[in-house]
Amino acid sequence: MIKSILVPVRGDGMVATVLAHAAELAKQHQAQVNVVHCRAQAKDLMPQGIPLNDFARKVMMEQASELANRQEDHLRGILRRLAREFGLQDEADADGSVICTFAEEQGRMADVVKHAGRLSDLIVLPKPQRERNLGQSSLKAALYGAGRPVLICPGQLQPDETFAQHVAVGWNGSLPAARAVASSLDIVGAAKRVSILTGGKVQSHGPSVDELVAYYAMRGITAEIVRFNGKDPATELLKSCKSIGASLLVIGAYSHSHETEMLFGGNTERIIDKTEMPILMAH
Repeated sequence: MIKSILVPVRGDGMVATVLAHAAELAKQHQAQVNVVHCRAQAKDLMPQGIPLNDFARKVMMEQASELANRQEDHLRGILRRLAREFGLQDEADADGSVICTFAEEQGRMADVVKHAGRLSDLIVLPKPQRERNLGQSSLKAALYGAGRPVLICPGQLQPDETFAQHVAVGWNGSLPAARAVASSLDIVGAAKRVSILTGGKVQSHGPSVDELVAYYAMRGITAEIVRFNGKDPATELLKSCKSIGASLLVIGAYSHSHETEMLFGGNTERIIDKTEMPILMAH
């Protein structure tokens, strides 16, 4: 049951897309959205490599703290405006039930994700930008540190009423894929159409795609099987999603270690890099 959706934010220009996706799911599942701003610490805003006397350091620390306060006030205003635009009720305006909360935590984004994510049902993050070295540590913290499913939102994509109404589930019988299936039952159960995408060999000791169809059927979910072929499963999976008109892809993340996939280009990394659609992942 999805009742608590975590949205960690920072000043990276991706606030609107992550909050929009969280809002759509919150409205579909009557869930609460908890927005947490990762506040920059004053010492991290100080110039590096420049020797300063005590007085100059004190003045610059005060200025950095004031800058962080202004950034926080500005972002909070943006978040409240976006929440109203996306149909979320502000906690200050709520009539007995809080739908969207706003909080601030100091520290590294990855640490905030670990702390706040462990008691969340879903964590919503922007698509990592490897060329700018943004987002990889947050995704790793969510999957490994918090142990929660993660919804990745690409670019400036804005969801509409079709979001999560046709869910594609990538299946290869692996443990991460099984965890993704278990973590997404509420979302899959609420969808109007469910497609199971499969290609290549099922992993050793892994259940077949027909067994997954039966698993869903016991829960009142009707799923169709879509098979794909090709030497690059990541590309074929995304191509299949586009051809059938799916609006959300559910996959297991990192069958190998996160570091191994980053070094050698595993399927998960290629899917994340190439995707133009939202992806729900679990490890």
